[in-house]
Amino acid sequence: MGWVLLSYKLPGNGSTARVAVWREVRRSGALSVQRSVIAFPDAEPFRRAIERFRVLVTEVGGETLALRAEPLGEVDGSQLVDAWNGARSAEYGELTSECGKFLAEIEHEFAIEKFTLAELEEEEAELDKLQRWHERIAARDLHDAPGATEAGAALQDAGEALERYTAAVYERTQL
Repeated sequence: MGWVLLSYKLPGNGSTARVAVWREVRRSGALSVQRSVIAFPDAEPFRRAIERFRVLVTEVGGETLALRAEPLGEVDGSQLVDAWNGARSAEYGELTSECGKFLAEIEHEFAIEKFTLAELEEEEAELDKLQRWHERIAARDLHDAPGATEAGAALQDAGEALERYTAAVYERTQL
């Protein structure tokens, strides 16, 4: 698989541009190859992210150079895939951790017997956020990164916990 490398230069004044670009790199899942160079797999799902990144850099007064690249050898290709998988694995790990916090929150609501519709709506919104996050990571996971199975199981556990909580809220509010 080929890669798209983006080299960028930002204006030297202030940190606003650097912060905006850093956020976009994180949001898009781009692989930071080295300072001011990021990479995406050369695949359709990343075309919009590449264009969004280029537009952002231009909007903050910077410049980009985009190149299609092929690793020179198997070792180079493996390094890129390993780095890409490492980034996805870290995202899966973070998601798994957040699902654990969600489970703890649901258990806390049971412990303090807080069965309100407002709290249920909050928890539903949080699970929805976790599910969308999982979808974004999975869409970027082209090389079967470690942690996908654990994250999927943690998200399923979170869904089951919310189902239990929903039933408990329904029982108490439908009296």
